[in-house]
Amino acid sequence: MPDIHIHREHQLGLKEARKIAFSWAEKAEEKFDMECVYEEGDTEDTLTFTRSGVKGTLLVDAKQFEMKAQLGFLFGAFKDRIESEIGEQLDALLNGKPAKAAGKKAAGGEEPKKEKASAKAAPKAAAKTAAKPKKA
Repeated sequence: MPDIHIHREHQLGLKEARKIAFSWAEKAEEKFDMECVYEEGDTEDTLTFTRSGVKGTLLVDAKQFEMKAQLGFLFGAFKDRIESEIGEQLDALLNGKPAKAAGKKAAGGEEPKKEKASAKAAPKAAAKTAAKPKKA
C-alpha cells in the first residue's frame, strides 16, 4: 500500500494533462532533486519519480491524475506535509496558477526524460544512470 495516494479528476484531455504532468515533473526535479522519467502512451502516460527515500508513479490520462508513492523511514515522518504540498502543486497546475517557486534549481535547468511507451523503450534502470534526464 502506498504511503501517499493522490487522485485528481480533470476535464482537460490527455494532451493538456500531459503538459501539466510534465510541468510537475520539472518542478519535482528542481525542488526535490527527483529523477523523473516520463513515458507517453496512447491513452495513459506514466511518470516515474525517484530519489533516495522516495519512489512513486503518476499515472496521467484524459480524465484523471493518480499518484502513488512510497516514502522511506526518514520521509515517513513528513508524510502529511509532503502529501499536502504535492496536492497543492497539482491543484495549482490544474487551475492554471503557477505552483510555488522551487527552492532549489537543478544544474543546467534540464527537463525530465520523455519516452514513448513501447517494447523498444529504454529500460528504466538505464535511464537512471544519467545525472539528470532530458526530454528525448
